[in-house]
Amino acid sequence: MFDALRPQITAILSNTDISVEERLQALCDLLKAQLEYYNWVGFYFRNGNKEELKLGPFAGAPTDHTIIPFGKGICGQVAVSNENFVVPDVQAQDNYIACSISVKSEIVVPLFLNGENIGQIDIDSDTPDAFNEQDERFLEFVNTEVAKIMG
Repeated sequence: MFDALRPQITAILSNTDISVEERLQALCDLLKAQLEYYNWVGFYFRNGNKEELKLGPFAGAPTDHTIIPFGKGICGQVAVSNENFVVPDVQAQDNYIACSISVKSEIVVPLFLNGENIGQIDIDSDTPDAFNEQDERFLEFVNTEVAKIMG
């Protein structure tokens, strides 16, 4: 399934007829539509020079968490650690920001541009323990492709 999505992702991101934000929105929409356990798909980006993340394009239910301080929640921790964070059970995490009571698991993968963590892709699932190493590798590919249009 992931392999079938790769060329579609590349095609969306290379479409220079639409803005970067529109391309990222189309990417979020594609992942949410094609991967049934990807119930919320979104990007958070560093908010200027501030030690916080700002919500970017996303697909799924609206969230109140449009600004997340570094270190807070899963996304905020990834902004500090620069490492993937797979959460099989969000209820077991002390430092978790609940976006929806239906969310059971989450994966966050940092997005690097020229070696700097500029943001991340965040996926929530209503399925417990939904994410594995294949998801990590796939989302690393997604972020590598996204970085190419962020320069």
